[in-house]
Amino acid sequence: MNAALTASALSHHRNSDAPGLTVLPPLVLAAGRLHEFCGSARRTLAAMAAGQGAGAVFWVAPSWTLGGPNPCGLQRFADPGRFLFLGPDRADDLYWVMEEVLRSGLISLVVADLPAPPGLTQVRRLHLAAETGSAQGVATTGIILTPDAGGAQGIESRWQFQPRHSPATGECWHLERLRARNAPRAAWSIRCADKGYAASPAEVAAA
Repeated sequence: MNAALTASALSHHRNSDAPGLTVLPPLVLAAGRLHEFCGSARRTLAAMAAGQGAGAVFWVAPSWTLGGPNPCGLQRFADPGRFLFLGPDRADDLYWVMEEVLRSGLISLVVADLPAPPGLTQVRRLHLAAETGSAQGVATTGIILTPDAGGAQGIESRWQFQPRHSPATGECWHLERLRARNAPRAAWSIRCADKGYAASPAEVAAA
């Protein structure tokens, strides 16, 4: 079977019965797909996502950024013992590693901290790898972390997360859905609550 037919078949077999990963009240990530987190608090959002899932989390980041977040900073969101960290020396290896782990069907959440948004071809390959892994193993979700407002083409959804902490509100963030295949642009104010986090509608930032 050639690559085009394989991609077509997998696109119609997207593990549709697998539940999405609910990160925050308005943020649900479809399994078997690639999603993008951007904004200055993007790593915090990825840690929140890890805390809502189960099993191992694979986190790949460039070696020149010390290979990932400090486990002490992760502890409030998720058990650091669930994380596997890898820090390649070359930017191209970030994509290769993420693609191989997604395709394995062994890891439910794969995070790649990227220095810049990937190209469309790379996104398509990562989608296909996530679909392949989900079809033959656990429901696999891929998250790429990109600087500023992101901008990867072809991703399933793009979410921007920015801190809005203040003495009046305490810990608070601005969550904005910048792109999604089946939902419009929207924004929420996220604050700590007695049982997790609470969301309330917020103003969408000017484009």
